Amino acid sequence: MNGVFVTGTDTGVGKTLVSAWLVGCWRADYWKPVQSGSIEGTDSDTITRLAPGAVIHPPAYVFKAPLSPDQAARCENAIIDLDRIRLPATQNSLVVEGAGGALVPLRDDALMIDLMVHLGLPVLVVARSGLGTINHTLLTLEALRNRELVIQGVVMNGPPGPENRAAIERFGRVRVLAELPSLPDAADLSSLPQPGWQP
Repeated sequence: MNGVFVTGTDTGVGKTLVSAWLVGCWRADYWKPVQSGSIEGTDSDTITRLAPGAVIHPPAYVFKAPLSPDQAARCENAIIDLDRIRLPATQNSLVVEGAGGALVPLRDDALMIDLMVHLGLPVLVVARSGLGTINHTLLTLEALRNRELVIQGVVMNGPPGPENRAAIERFGRVRVLAELPSLPDAADLSSLPQPGWQP
């Protein structure tokens, strides 16, 4: 399957907006396997709004509480079973969005990065462009490499930061594939450039 797993250096770095951008540009399907915080709305709802007409596959798990997946599952007396999470069948490219960052817990003995290994897709890292991003991004890249995951590259969100970009590319041994402005959830993504790569 042609696809990519979108992770972030933290919560709120713009994973869903980057996912919507990729879904719209590639005409790809979207899937968020584990969704917490549904009481406040879901990322699938955001994709529906930003990439009209996209095929959205239902999550394997949906939890109401806006907490890490393990804590949200515990609130509902549930346990996330990785074996139950399987890539949906599709002929299209697939954009898979994780919850939080690579080391967010899914259960007592599994992290989001274990789900990445389980699914086997290349990983795209979404990072902020500003202060602190070098450390957070390099730590994320190191964790992915320790699990022998294929890294597609990095997308940076926010005002351009050429020195931060250069440091991430140099020390992280990775390409920054795009720099996107910080956008509100209601943004028109058609103004953004096309990605310069395919899944």
